Parts: sequence; C-alpha cells; structure tokens
Amino acid sequence: MTITQLEYILAVDKHRHFRKASEECHVSQPTLSMQIQKLEESLGFMIFDRSKNPVIPTIEGEKFIHQSRTVLKEFKKLKDITNDPTAGLTGEFRLGIIPTLAPYLVPLFLNKFSEALPQVELILNERTTEEIIQMLDRDELDAAVLVTPLHNNSLVERVLFYEPFYGFVSKKHELSRKAQLESSDLNTEGLWLLREGHCFRGQVLSLCSRGGGTHAGQRFESGSLETLKNLVVKDSGYTLIPHLDMIDIAGTKKSLVKPFKAPVPTREVSIVYGRNFYKEKIIDALEKVILDTIPKELKSYKVGEVEVVRLK
Repeated sequence: MTITQLEYILAVDKHRHFRKASEECHVSQPTLSMQIQKLEESLGFMIFDRSKNPVIPTIEGEKFIHQSRTVLKEFKKLKDITNDPTAGLTGEFRLGIIPTLAPYLVPLFLNKFSEALPQVELILNERTTEEIIQMLDRDELDAAVLVTPLHNNSLVERVLFYEPFYGFVSKKHELSRKAQLESSDLNTEGLWLLREGHCFRGQVLSLCSRGGGTHAGQRFESGSLETLKNLVVKDSGYTLIPHLDMIDIAGTKKSLVKPFKAPVPTREVSIVYGRNFYKEKIIDALEKVILDTIPKELKSYKVGEVEVVRLK
C-alpha cells in the first residue's frame, strides 16, 4: 500500500469517474486503474463497484476511503513539518470564500497578506458554503472564510467580525418611505433573492415573514448581489445587502440604502478549518491581516449588540 495509491482512490471517490481522476492525478487511466486494482487484490475486497455509472464505493470501500483521507491528512502534516520545522509560514495555502464575501473582503486583505507572508502561495477558491464544507472534509482546502455558526463539530470556527445588513430599496417600493427598516417590515413581496445554495439567501428568508421570493408574477434568482442591485435600480422591488457591499455604493444609488433599527440583523463571519490542522500559524497571520484591513466600524460590533441571523 502506497500514498500514491491512496491519492488515486480519493481522486476516484471525488469524481466517481476513473478518467477524470486520472486527469487530476496527471497519470494515464490504465496506470491509475492498475494501481487501484493491485491495492484491491492485496486488501482482499473491492473498493469501488465498477458496475455502477458513476462508480460508487462498496461498503468496505467507504470505510477504507474514510480512513485513507485521515492517513493522507496526517501524511501532509508530517511533510509540512519536515519541509519547514520551525517557521510554518511557507508553502501553498488553499482558502475558500463564499461569493457574498469574496468581491468585498478579498481586495481589502490580499496585498497585505502577500506582503506579510511572502513565502506563502495563497490560492483562493470562491464557492458556496456547502461546497466549501465538502472541500474542507476532503482536504482540498486548508481553511475558509464563511458565515457561521455552522453547527459542524468537525470544524473549528474563529469569529472575525459581525457584519450588519441593509435594505437596498427601489423608490417605487413601499419600504422606500421608511428612514429605517425593521425586521418585521420584511416580506417576500418584491424581494429579489440570490439563488439556492447561497447562505445569504437563507438568512434573508429567515428575516421575512413568509418564503417564496415572487416578484410581480415573475421569479428571478441570481448568483450575484450586483445583479440584484441593478434590478432594484432599473426595475423595482428591494433586496438586502451586507455592510462591505454597502460602503462601496455611491452617487444616487446611496439614497436607496436603508439602515435597520436595533437590533440590527447581522451575519457572523469566521475563519473555518478542520480540527486536525497543521497550518495554524498561517491561520493566525491571516486572521491578523483581515482584522487590520476591514473597516474599523466592523470591529466595534459585539455579539450582544446585534441579532445574528440564523439560516432558514
């Protein structure tokens, strides 16, 4: 049994396809298949049921794959310690981040992170929360910046800041008459939503008195807050936006921004990573850089002063 064989197995489990797995591992499909077959012969059981399309693990294979993932995590930890036993601030660092944070938060800290950790190659991956959690579990990411709490005991959450919400309301909508909004004002009449899979969508719906998201007989859901804001500006209705998005709004669009009365609906933003972690010094440095670069008002919010919105 070799580390390479375990890597091949995890690649097949990820893609459920031998050709795609071989492409990821940069080997020919016959080579990958032969190595997995040799391992299966030595183990005395099949790891994958090849009669299925896509291929799936057998019952014994599921257990073996789970343990293989743990072994590879520990191997990478050992390799990291061997390569840099003292500093721990070199090498590749794979960071996931959700789409409603990435456009606003990454530009704030990216250059400062590179200056502070020049020996670290930061690889950013923008995905939904569900995708990121799966990638953390498969050890395809080292850490992530997510909205929490996740209620996942296998992950560590370090709270970075609390980010309040604002309404972004068309002048044609009835909420435009209000100077400040309250959570009780919100419903899905005229509400533009992000599509399924975005945690911000779930938080918005949890603030509304009923679900749905219909708008004048139409239904439109986007993967971009910018698209939703443009719909409000050029059409009607309203949407909700987070603080980091709000501060970049200028000109006549600024008048469409509506703050909330206290307690202000807010999201909790954290660095998240697995419990068996071996790049904690990079996590420490990343946390410091983010806290040094975010707007100072975000550092002033305390958990008791805001209403952290749970996912619907």
